[in-house]
Amino acid sequence: MDETGPDIRFEGVTKRYAGAAVSDVDCAIAAGSFVALVGGSGAGKSTLLRMVNRLVEPDSGRVLIEGADVAEGAAHLLRRRIGYVFQSIGLMPHMSVAENIGLVPRLAGDAPADVAALLEMVELPAAYAVRAPSALSGGERQRVGVARALATGAKLMLLDEPFGALDPVTRDAIGRRYRALHERLGLTSLMVTHDMAEALLLADRILVMAKGRIVGDATPAEMLAGRAGEEASALVAVAARQAERIEALKA
Repeated sequence: MDETGPDIRFEGVTKRYAGAAVSDVDCAIAAGSFVALVGGSGAGKSTLLRMVNRLVEPDSGRVLIEGADVAEGAAHLLRRRIGYVFQSIGLMPHMSVAENIGLVPRLAGDAPADVAALLEMVELPAAYAVRAPSALSGGERQRVGVARALATGAKLMLLDEPFGALDPVTRDAIGRRYRALHERLGLTSLMVTHDMAEALLLADRILVMAKGRIVGDATPAEMLAGRAGEEASALVAVAARQAERIEALKA
């Protein structure tokens, strides 16, 4: 597609709770890129991601989307321009699939969502529109969550451990489907994941966080070549050891 999602810039962003969850982060995310945030628990990944749509407000610094400070204007209007997919999915259990997908456009007073087209994007039959979330598998519910995030025409997608609750086969399949969707729609995607293998396989660029700071910034190829620092190398080593152990079991 000619049109791509917006760029994001973090300028000196800091957020403190008991300690520094995010500390003086400066980083730019290019329009149309797929960037993964990785690191151990408590590294600051989700906090940094949620500052983009103001689910978390920074104590200092700025987050810019296409050069505009996200703090300017109402948070709910900002969120209508940003897709947000998270692990627990959060579908309304009393609403049908179609009602869940069309909820945000309806609340915003926009044109009704094209539910059939959105279901087709995430490779679900149009007949699923009338089903309740409880009638779907975990993978199907997560795909509905992606469709809901796309329903407002958002070109910026935030994904917070989006596939973490799924079984490995479903997780891999949905990850690949989402990557293809990212390419087809020209999205900008920022994804938090604990799974280094997932980051290496899906992302164009990987940011490694530790103690609230970005300590590694590289492409998957650079990560695998050990050119992104000690923290990144340690995470890659875990994925490599797992692959080696699986290969050894085949012998």
